[in-house]
Amino acid sequence: MAAAIILDSKPGEQPTDGGEDADRSMLRTDRTHLISLQIFNKDVGSGEDSMDGLSNRVPCCPLTPSLSPRKRTTSQSKTEPPLLRTNKRTIYTAGRPPWYNVTGTTFKEAFVIGLCGGSASGKTTVANKIIEALDVPWVVLLSMDSFYKVLNKEEQELAAKNEYNFDHPDAFDFELLITVLRKLKKGKSIKVPVYDFTSHSRRKEWKTVYGANVVIFEGILAFANKELLKLLDMKVFVDTDSDIRLIRRLKRDVSQRGRDINGIIKQYNKFVKPAFEQYIEPTVQVADIVVPRGGENFVALDLIVQHVHSQLEKREINVRSALASAHQGQPLPKTLSVMESTPQVRGMHTIIRNKETNRDEFIFYSKRLMRLLIEHALSFLPLKPASVETPQGTVYEGKRLSGQRITGVSILRAGETMEQALTAVCKDIRLGKILIQTNHDTGEPELHYLRLPKEISEDYVILMDSTVSTGAAALMAVRVLLDHDVAEDKIFLLSLLMAEMGVHSVAYAFPKVRIITTAVDKEVNDQFHIIPGIGNFGDRYFGTDAPSDVCESDEGMDF
Repeated sequence: MAAAIILDSKPGEQPTDGGEDADRSMLRTDRTHLISLQIFNKDVGSGEDSMDGLSNRVPCCPLTPSLSPRKRTTSQSKTEPPLLRTNKRTIYTAGRPPWYNVTGTTFKEAFVIGLCGGSASGKTTVANKIIEALDVPWVVLLSMDSFYKVLNKEEQELAAKNEYNFDHPDAFDFELLITVLRKLKKGKSIKVPVYDFTSHSRRKEWKTVYGANVVIFEGILAFANKELLKLLDMKVFVDTDSDIRLIRRLKRDVSQRGRDINGIIKQYNKFVKPAFEQYIEPTVQVADIVVPRGGENFVALDLIVQHVHSQLEKREINVRSALASAHQGQPLPKTLSVMESTPQVRGMHTIIRNKETNRDEFIFYSKRLMRLLIEHALSFLPLKPASVETPQGTVYEGKRLSGQRITGVSILRAGETMEQALTAVCKDIRLGKILIQTNHDTGEPELHYLRLPKEISEDYVILMDSTVSTGAAALMAVRVLLDHDVAEDKIFLLSLLMAEMGVHSVAYAFPKVRIITTAVDKEVNDQFHIIPGIGNFGDRYFGTDAPSDVCESDEGMDF
């Protein structure tokens, strides 16, 4: 190790060390040599170590009030907890800002913190305190305990008698773990197995995780694999006295895993203690930070939080302003299909664009246009030849959808108005929803909520929004679908009205996405409203007042 810095302080005190230069080296992020920070605290840890696999926590107060306040990320402009609670779900009102650039390519990977330490050392407690102090949403806690291997019958019998070594590297499915963590770091949707410690087996259901800006990965052997180490941006070792770890393990395994004390002690002496000395304790040498006594070490935790905030700030990106200045004067792409402007279509546009049109007529003619748009879009789906016998006993050579499923996804809230037309045309279609809104402080779209059907990666997806101006929300929605492994050429973006800017933005970033609309307007004003436009479609359709910070999609507001 290149250096060791010892901080000895109580909670709330300023840390002291051997000099300012050493303190600066601790916070330096571009170091080329490993610096191990030995951070000591006189108080004993909390004694709690939940081993649950996954967690999304709500921001709370800072760790150490006497330390200088942390900078807030631009994704959160309010001080109250960023949540909207309804009867059925919880929605983050501080959304996820763009994680990709104007080309649609992932620009910033998730920041991954690795937490290693002996069994019951307090890793999960440290992880939860970091999540609370980070004060940003979209943080995922990934536990190594979820990746125990599936045991065969013989191994199951050994485990039931406390004769199976769960602390050995061979007990973990590192191949699956590395694959999952690599995908999560790249921003992809992942599925995490759920392990049952009572039956020593994986449950049938898997947890789906998506949308991590920060990933906290914790496990006893988090540093034991070279490929795994390459995925960790910060490595933290939680160092706790062996007696305390044994007491915590006894308490946890009796109360949470239904095991008897004699079996726990037998397993500890035969497997846990030797494995710690052979496989876990030596990995402290690769750690960037060593945190003795876990969750009550406020100095160490505050340093970790400061470093993560600095990394997140470096990765911020402005998408909407870049879209506004890109692709000007370019010809419309071949992937764009505009419905024929028949006298009927133009007449309906005249009615819904008229600011004097009452709400009932606006809804009626909007629905008619939506139905025509959906039917037009379905003609682009792949069809295969099909022969059927008519009632007259003759054969008709026709077409039939090539067997693959169709899923509709609406960008809330205005895109949801198109669902009725889609379900009227496509029987038994599955529906998903994505909530995207504009952060009025930054001007950037933010992802707040999504609910997608299972196995959507196999489907043709009809993505619906009422209007598209800059294309910022549509770009984010397409990126979400791609992160869930939907093929780009299976995505159909449907909108009643689009601006040329929005068409170019989506087509440039995702050239295989089919774009379908009833009309394209040329201009967007300084407020990103389409000119001549249609106004705030959501407000006119639902009869609401000014757009809510929580309920509106930025594209549904003609933005």
